[in-house]
Amino acid sequence: MSSRKLTLGVSLKMYFGYQQTLDWCQKIHEITEQHPLASLPSARLFVLPAFPTLAPVVQRFASSAVHVGAQDLHWADNGAFTGEVSGTMLHEMGCRYVEIGHAERRRYFGETDEHFALKTAAAWRNGLTPVLCVGEEKRGSTQQAIDTCQAQLEAALNLAQKQQLAGDLVLAYEPQWAIGSTEPAPTTYIHEVCQALKQHFPTQAGVREGRMIYGGSAGPGLLSQLGDAVDGLFLGRFAHEPAAFNAIMDEAFALCSQA
Repeated sequence: MSSRKLTLGVSLKMYFGYQQTLDWCQKIHEITEQHPLASLPSARLFVLPAFPTLAPVVQRFASSAVHVGAQDLHWADNGAFTGEVSGTMLHEMGCRYVEIGHAERRRYFGETDEHFALKTAAAWRNGLTPVLCVGEEKRGSTQQAIDTCQAQLEAALNLAQKQQLAGDLVLAYEPQWAIGSTEPAPTTYIHEVCQALKQHFPTQAGVREGRMIYGGSAGPGLLSQLGDAVDGLFLGRFAHEPAAFNAIMDEAFALCSQA
């Protein structure tokens, strides 16, 4: 069996209610308990639910191959930050991942590269793996996309490197113009950008293990088309149906078997 890295992550954003989240997680748990992909040492599976559901979701997946993470964190480990959640608390409750830098955080909440640098440092400081989102706002050439993403990556890691922090990193390429659309960016476009980023980012100081995934209207069938340019997918709406997630796991396992 191949030792190819394979990562499948799902962000539920704010789509589901409380009970709906728990019901979905139960179905995903049942699927992954029986799926051969979950038993591969090189496979990584993670789910990012809304904050109020983190505790029961961590408990639900405690004995499974699925890891749990948060969709955001604050850059401080404690303090007077009303409404925020620290990386210290996330780690304590059993989270393994945290999403940082999503385009919606930039667009709707005014977060900047400086915020993402602070949050990346907080994640590594607290033993969390950042799912660091990078991507260009408007479609241009692939070289423009690569330059934008590399600049965002270097800015996000800058503070952690200065503080001599280290940890694993999942880099999620999500072209902003493809998020929420009916289909992902063109396959050749994704392939070229991800291939360049994959060659570049694992060599960054502090990155122990780096994985390159694609998000942005990603769904069944895409992983096979992208080949070894990516190490997996970051899924949203297309994974809301457990059957679709199962189909993507089938696809991922087939790729590992062929490699």
